[in-house]
Amino acid sequence: MSLETTTAPQEATDEEAPENGVAPVAENADEPTAEEPKPKRGRPKAAAARKTRTVELTLTVTGSADGDWQAELKHGSTWVARGLAISASAVSRAAKELHGDLSTPIDEVINEAREQQKAKVALLEAELQEAKQALADLDA
Repeated sequence: MSLETTTAPQEATDEEAPENGVAPVAENADEPTAEEPKPKRGRPKAAAARKTRTVELTLTVTGSADGDWQAELKHGSTWVARGLAISASAVSRAAKELHGDLSTPIDEVINEAREQQKAKVALLEAELQEAKQALADLDA
């Protein structure tokens, strides 16, 4: 910003010169007027979009036909937990809590494993009966 002043007298017409001989002072464009509010100090409070921090967690749940379930958790590229044994009922409850589309196929797999285990129990009970009968025959 520069301020220019002159010391030489200027000729003024009757319209420009006031009666008291003092020329009117023009308002400086750099100074705020009563109509324009002063800008506030600091950062402007704009509605800037915040960046949402995302967290990458990968939960892997695996199950076998025998009904054995395991869970593994990965945070980014770091393993948090591996090979954790979990129950089929915990898997079913978790799937229902997460989403209905997840619980239906998981419950089908669990029900199939349950049926296989029932068949295995029936087979083992039959073997147990045969073994008891053989033991009774040996005692007699």
